[in-house]
Amino acid sequence: MPNVLSPVHDVYAAVDIGASSGRVILGRMGADGPSLEVVHRFPNGVQEIDGALRWDIRALFAEVLRGLTLARERAETNGERVVSIGVDTWAVDYGLMNDDGNLAALPYSYRDGRTAAAVEKVHQRVPFEHLYELTGLQFLPFNTVYQLAAEPSLTGQALLIPDLLGFWLTGKRRCEVTNASTTGLLDASTGSFAAELFDALQIPCTLFPSLIEPGETLGTLLPSIAAETGLSAETAVVAVGSHDTASAVAAVPASSPNFAYISSGTWSLVGVELAEPILSEAGRAANFTNERGVDGTIRYLRNCGGLWLLQECLREWGPSVTLEAVLAEAELLPDGGPVIDADSDDFIVPDNMPARIRAAADAALESEAAVVRCILDSLALVYARTLRQAAELAGRPIDVVHIVGGGSQNRLLCRLTADATGLPVVAGPVEATALGNVLVQARANGALGNNATLAEIRAAVRRTAQTQHYQPNKSLSTI
Repeated sequence: MPNVLSPVHDVYAAVDIGASSGRVILGRMGADGPSLEVVHRFPNGVQEIDGALRWDIRALFAEVLRGLTLARERAETNGERVVSIGVDTWAVDYGLMNDDGNLAALPYSYRDGRTAAAVEKVHQRVPFEHLYELTGLQFLPFNTVYQLAAEPSLTGQALLIPDLLGFWLTGKRRCEVTNASTTGLLDASTGSFAAELFDALQIPCTLFPSLIEPGETLGTLLPSIAAETGLSAETAVVAVGSHDTASAVAAVPASSPNFAYISSGTWSLVGVELAEPILSEAGRAANFTNERGVDGTIRYLRNCGGLWLLQECLREWGPSVTLEAVLAEAELLPDGGPVIDADSDDFIVPDNMPARIRAAADAALESEAAVVRCILDSLALVYARTLRQAAELAGRPIDVVHIVGGGSQNRLLCRLTADATGLPVVAGPVEATALGNVLVQARANGALGNNATLAEIRAAVRRTAQTQHYQPNKSLSTI
């Protein structure tokens, strides 16, 4: 929604790309807080290219440039100027750059099956227990460390997806730390790359560029990019929480330190925010991860199943089945229906998701609504189990659950989560990732004060965020 307050001159462009779609968003800082205006939306998705699942990153970059052009045009119409750009995307995937700075091949998607044999290869050299002691990263078969082990050779330099887009915008190569923490190569205690792992896994120490923190300036636009978009060559590209979940968690409108969050989208990132990592054996056994957040925080979480299951079912069913209609039917179904393990690796790859869910549920699930209710019931149970474990492992209570991202619009999922956890749920903002992206840029530009804390960023979100509140039916709680 455009800002209805008196326009300010400085505005911010947030490039926010998820696994299924991307947006370029204009962010404004008004007297009451931030506001967002989506100026460009575009689809994203894995494609089978050269016999593998890959991202058409060049097409995505073309959409980014189109969005930045539209952002500049919109800002100029309002008498504003885009002073900076921030980029966030999904994690773990990367592009390999040749020594001449060109992309060696289109980046693989984490959903490609090439890492199956690489997992054992890595663990033969570094047992997972030791890998966890160093990195605190949960085991996922597509973590960057396993993808690198599947490469036939490692020459040149690897740029994680948001860093690659930043390089194409500025010509500067850096590795933003929140995304670096998902590689399985970052020392969780120091926040630096773990030289020991590079040596053990025979990864060149120069494979990744130097680290950069959210709020630091990567560079300014290349002349060619400035010319194409019409933006000033002085426009800064600011490092934000480039892992989209890091930006989303930064914008959780929490007022209490004892909050939990669910960043709900294609995946569900479920956890709590801590000051220090937890590298215990119990955390490893529970498959919890320690990822870096904005301002040196730790996102202690599990990467759980998400709305990918629902998205894939809708894709399979086609346009005759709408999300709104099938959710309304699913809400009428009784509690206590069949459930599946929504965390299972069996659901990572695409292909006939409804049939696979019916088989896993070992139940008829004759209607589309029954399949959807099974998915949402199963996700709510995963959330409840994960938050119970997070509270136990962190040794702290949870008072409220914040659901942000696309899943915050799913009223049935939010209600089921409140019931399963026995905790109040605050749903929203939907655009938490873009808000976190914009607010880190705004702080870097002095609009929040250069020393604004994460609590002050969240207070700014609370002033304008639209949220819905759900009280639990504690008789249905699984905690």
